[in-house]
Amino acid sequence: MNWPQHPSSWLARPSLLAAWVADLDGQLVGHVGLSRGTTGDMAAALWSAREGVKPDVTAVVSRLFVDPAARGHGLGAALLEHAVGEARARGLYLVLDVVASDVSAIALYERLGWQLLATVEQQWGPQQVVTLRCYAAGT
Repeated sequence: MNWPQHPSSWLARPSLLAAWVADLDGQLVGHVGLSRGTTGDMAAALWSAREGVKPDVTAVVSRLFVDPAARGHGLGAALLEHAVGEARARGLYLVLDVVASDVSAIALYERLGWQLLATVEQQWGPQQVVTLRCYAAGT
């Protein structure tokens, strides 16, 4: 993983709408963030182009992770479903992108009915280009 130099600013980006954590036996083991979609978000841009709407009607799963030791308890799915419900309550279309090599996350999204929008390349730094799979929440 590419853990950021400043995790607090990575987790709480300026467009953050809300965030939730998962607890397992008193231990913090997961997190999901919901951010307002912007033109810089690949999945939001793809969704808005496909639907003919502005990116600001989207919300983006900005961060979703579960401690590897806590996997298998449905926490990732629960966090994601909570984010879906919140986005819908706000009248926003929920999208996300995931590094194409993260097969576990991709399997989760597809099992939960997320729709693949496209696979794209994105520059993450001067020397790093990554392949992302962009998804929209199922209906």
